[in-house]
Amino acid sequence: MSGQRPDSDAGASDPFSASDPAVELDDVSVSLGGQRILEGISVDIGKLRSSAHQTESGGGDGDDGTFVGLIGPNGAGKTTLLRTLNGALTPDSGTVRVGGEDIHAVSSKAASRLVATVPQTTSVTFDFPVRELVRMGRTPHRSRFDGWSEADEEAVEKAMRRTSVESLADRPVTEISGGERQRVLIARALAQETPVLLLDEPTASLDINHQVRTLELVDDLVGDGTTAVAAIHDLNLAAHYCDALILVADGRILSAGDPTTVLSESNLRDAFDAEAVVSRHPVTGSVYVTALPSSSSSADATGRVHVVGGGGTAARALHVLSAAGYALSAGALNEGDTDAEAARRVGADLVTVPPYAPVDDAARSAVESRVEAADVTVVADVEVGDGNLPNLEAAAAADYLVLVEERPFSERNYAGDDGCAVYERLREHGHVVEPSELLSVVGELACEAFGD
Repeated sequence: MSGQRPDSDAGASDPFSASDPAVELDDVSVSLGGQRILEGISVDIGKLRSSAHQTESGGGDGDDGTFVGLIGPNGAGKTTLLRTLNGALTPDSGTVRVGGEDIHAVSSKAASRLVATVPQTTSVTFDFPVRELVRMGRTPHRSRFDGWSEADEEAVEKAMRRTSVESLADRPVTEISGGERQRVLIARALAQETPVLLLDEPTASLDINHQVRTLELVDDLVGDGTTAVAAIHDLNLAAHYCDALILVADGRILSAGDPTTVLSESNLRDAFDAEAVVSRHPVTGSVYVTALPSSSSSADATGRVHVVGGGGTAARALHVLSAAGYALSAGALNEGDTDAEAARRVGADLVTVPPYAPVDDAARSAVESRVEAADVTVVADVEVGDGNLPNLEAAAAADYLVLVEERPFSERNYAGDDGCAVYERLREHGHVVEPSELLSVVGELACEAFGD
């Protein structure tokens, strides 16, 4: 590979100018083993920052970098694209520029001063001490005859502090956990002091705690000006953390832009050949993707479901249940509430009260009649106060009841002891589920209801 590069590092030590995009691919195609893996990839990552991210950073003052997620089905070419970005693979045609430099026209060492890579696997063959592994990140900045400088040591210590691995410094890397090794590998990449960081499935094989810690760390680095490009398998994590997404399918870019644009139901159907419902997460507000079982269709799911929510907590459930084919009712909800709008979009039979008004006797009676008519009643992870407490009291009479819990009730109870008493009745009577379990549990209960 290095034999295909010129020996000179000229122009690579100053990787960015103000007018240069961080990473730009122009009509890039790559073949491996005689098979075309990437075809005509063109994207300017410097222009992919979403409008939402620009707003959060005060209109885009130039201090923040961009966190770009590569998503797509297995075999779509995500890893090949990352290897082409860092110069490990030479494209059949097209160019890759980092900071204005053609990454395949500079030496391997110069390319490693532009782009650092965190590999997918965290396994390490040799039992190097953690500090020694991080020190390897300084290789691109040193010649064969250079001694270890104060700048090298400072870069290593800074990288270890940033990734919170100082306490592991003298331990063999083979004796630490997978999540700790992931942070060590990121520290090695940070020690390279590159403006662009590539990560191949950084959350693979990690538990949820280490997944969040890893992506929070990358997000912090982006806040300091790093451009990060990460292949991410979990669409919901990608939507929550990334400023922009690139959806790759069959070796081509199917869509690129902010998560709301890229994660559309039609794009997911085209890329993954799967049905999914796209909504907003009621707690984070991020785009949220719920995959539907392949058997879900209006011909498969029968029955009526009443949904109690508010403040956007039931929007995802409404979309999922509607896509699965259930007839829906919802409420009581205030006019203008996010869930009221979601209910209208899916054609649910909706009970409403005026904006900011409590659920009155007429609305409560309407909810009770819909609960009685429903085969299953679903109570979302809603915040409860005196104004909407009648919704829960009506739901308590349901024959088949499902409670979706994402937060402890104590964190969303504003109705005091009355709220606790009603919710305990619901918990004793109903099935408590996580959002991912909703569709399957409702299906089981609907079958039982028909059996009765």
